[in-house]
Amino acid sequence: MRANDGGPPLTLDRLRAEIESGAIDTVLVAFTDMQGRLQGKRLSGRYFLQEVLDHGTEGCNYLLAVDVEMNTVDGYAMSSWETGYGDFVMRPDPATLRRTPWQQGQAMVNADLTWHDGSPVAASPRQILRRQTDRLAARGWRAMVGTELEFVVYRDSYEDAWNRGYRDLTPANRYNVDYSVLGGARVEPLLRRIRTEMGGAGMYVESAKGECNLGQHEIAFRFDEAVATCDNHAVYKNAAKEIAAQEDMAVTFMAKPDEREGNSCHIHISLRGDDGGPVLAEGQGLSKPGRHFLAGQLAALRELTLFLAPNINSYKRYVPGSFAPTAVAWGVDNRTCALRLVGHGPSLRVENRVPGGDVNPYLATAALIAAGLDGIDRELEPGDPTTGNAYTSGLPTVPTTMREALELWEKSELARTAFGDEVVAHYANYARVELAAYEAAVTDWELYRGFERL
Repeated sequence: MRANDGGPPLTLDRLRAEIESGAIDTVLVAFTDMQGRLQGKRLSGRYFLQEVLDHGTEGCNYLLAVDVEMNTVDGYAMSSWETGYGDFVMRPDPATLRRTPWQQGQAMVNADLTWHDGSPVAASPRQILRRQTDRLAARGWRAMVGTELEFVVYRDSYEDAWNRGYRDLTPANRYNVDYSVLGGARVEPLLRRIRTEMGGAGMYVESAKGECNLGQHEIAFRFDEAVATCDNHAVYKNAAKEIAAQEDMAVTFMAKPDEREGNSCHIHISLRGDDGGPVLAEGQGLSKPGRHFLAGQLAALRELTLFLAPNINSYKRYVPGSFAPTAVAWGVDNRTCALRLVGHGPSLRVENRVPGGDVNPYLATAALIAAGLDGIDRELEPGDPTTGNAYTSGLPTVPTTMREALELWEKSELARTAFGDEVVAHYANYARVELAAYEAAVTDWELYRGFERL
């Protein structure tokens, strides 16, 4: 077996055999937290098979009630000092077993979160998405989703970047390398490792290309069923950072790491019926449900933006002329719009261009499904497509701050109907915590402008 080859698919029977032979000695059990990060435990292979596979493993419930820096914060009903910071259960989903070629002797599995009585943890991102895919399944439909993550590569290690306060870092490319074969070749050893080792982890890698910002690149993966795509997204994002660190380099998926072009995460979504046929397409255009689905996304985009742009930094992408959308508009192959209709016939799909590289894919995809189903239920119409420059269209805009998105989120009847009051309150508190931390911080911008001159 080649070092970068994951070998045959990892079934439970094969996992047992490889743990017995010593080829695998560690199983990582992980879930995705509010911030879109993998959290979990590395377990010995024997212990995983004997105890955890059937019964799960516990983790402190504060893992869904902390900020980015893992500080315990107030305001979460499910986890607090008053409730004692107890445990929830991480229950492995055997269908997600995979090898991790970037870590020797390790396999991993995604987990669902439940309480000790077996009831789901409502605020868990994977559970939030499953609730929406279950709504689709009740109609005989399933969502097919692809996410396109951009990132910036630096020649500095993560430790060096930290020690230097993330200033004066060295991007892997010094000029715009959008589609540049030469520019991609400059970092091909890293990009190739990521591509081949994601393939070894069971992902279908399509391509890699340069992007506009200095050192910016994108690796694309084939679309899949919604939950599987989001599982892959979370694993890939974490793995790309681990592989970069092994190469003494760093990658960032921040939505806006500097004043140039931000990192996007365009999300492509379509629906299929039980027979595998397209639901949104009819001939070469949109079907009636397709028009309603698109219209629902347009109608709910502003009120559900918090699930598409979950951080303070997310909103700094929305600059006219930056290829990040500002107008709540749709168009046919029009990159100035928030929603871009792409593909033909069975491949027809909606590309949502609002999310950045910092998005939690489960939450964003759940929002797209909920909005689309609302459009179908209310038989909304999307109106005519925008054919010109949506930046100058005068149409309503994507929220420009997290505070605006929070206000719209808390007022949204659709959010409460689709996700429930507990989820709305939980993620509203997440936003308030981030806003409070940001507003208490003294930034470099303030120091440079005010230290001497004010």
